[in-house]
Amino acid sequence: QVQLVDSGGGLVQPGGSLRLACVASVLTFRSHSVYWYRQAPGKERELLGGIISNSDTTNYADFVKGRFTIFRDNAKNTVYLQMNSLKSEDTAMYYCNAYRFDGDYWGQGTQVTVSS
Repeated sequence: QVQLVDSGGGLVQPGGSLRLACVASVLTFRSHSVYWYRQAPGKERELLGGIISNSDTTNYADFVKGRFTIFRDNAKNTVYLQMNSLKSEDTAMYYCNAYRFDGDYWGQGTQVTVSS
């Protein structure tokens, strides 16, 4: 059974950094496009960016460009979201999503709280 596990969230001060990880079992990340989303209480889920299957091509939403980076470690079958210069408005539950024509899978989410 395919399972994605999100981890790395926590409490961080404004201006700080966190690295989230999404580990996959059964499926191979390299053959999937992997996206990161977030959802804050009372708000709609928003797409942060993604890394395209079988490449290292990444795309980002304008509001995270220059602060967030997505990269993949094929040996660990893990996709990371490196978040720098965090702001209070980055507080949300963060989810990874792996997509291919034959499947669409989600992690359980990891909470990020940016507060002093």
